[in-house]
Amino acid sequence: MRTDLIIISEYCQKSNTDPTFLISLEENGLIEIRTINGEQYLLTSQLRELEQYSHLYYDLSINIEGIDAIRHMLKKMERLQHELNQLRRQLGK
Repeated sequence: MRTDLIIISEYCQKSNTDPTFLISLEENGLIEIRTINGEQYLLTSQLRELEQYSHLYYDLSINIEGIDAIRHMLKKMERLQHELNQLRRQLGK
């Protein structure tokens, strides 16, 4: 039994998430869905991001395109923060 995969139907039932939301996320490249023997699975490594996307979508009413834009901005901020930290180390601060 693989512990790095979660059956989508079970996840959706337990989290009250519409499966079409997950499909939309995958179609927009935000998550990866794997199909094994006809069953669709999520990677456990995606759960943190999926929770963030669900919060943005369900609680804040942000559409999939908006979630994608936010994701890109957050990743850019992380890269810039990393670069800033490197520059500070180089300067000895």
